[in-house]
Amino acid sequence: MEVHIGKRVAEIELISKEGNKVQLNIDGKVFEVDIVMTENGVCSLLHNGKSFNAQLIRSDKGKKYKVNTHFSSFDVEIIDNQAKFLRMRKKDDGGQDDKIISPMPGKVVKVLVNEGDEVASGDNVIVIEAMKMQSNYKVNSDCTIKEILVKEGDTVSGDQVLIKLDLKK
Repeated sequence: MEVHIGKRVAEIELISKEGNKVQLNIDGKVFEVDIVMTENGVCSLLHNGKSFNAQLIRSDKGKKYKVNTHFSSFDVEIIDNQAKFLRMRKKDDGGQDDKIISPMPGKVVKVLVNEGDEVASGDNVIVIEAMKMQSNYKVNSDCTIKEILVKEGDTVSGDQVLIKLDLKK
């Protein structure tokens, strides 16, 4: 995922988590950190024998936070792969593409349509699970399901075509 810290952008990947111990890859460098969430949004971190505390104040706008440390304050926004995909879609002209594409690696939980089905704008067509979160993918214009390229239980990669569509003119 991408994390914006003030004007800095960092690419962060969770490698492993066991109890409070997490292993993170931050911009290509691996960190092992012991993290404990205490009361009132205060986070206690232990890294290389040094202790750090931070207060996390969640914004009402999704994954935005104000992070206060003993000496500094930062605006932080978490941009996961799904958020990147949604931002990209909002920048589009709004027209339906002729395919449904997985925005991130995941697993097909449910295919809600069959080839030949006519679907209306806003209909869910497939459910993908990524990072223990399920996401429904919809069409944004009336169309017919032309071809389904995956089945339930399949593992998919980011940018993989899942379903091809025939758009109504």
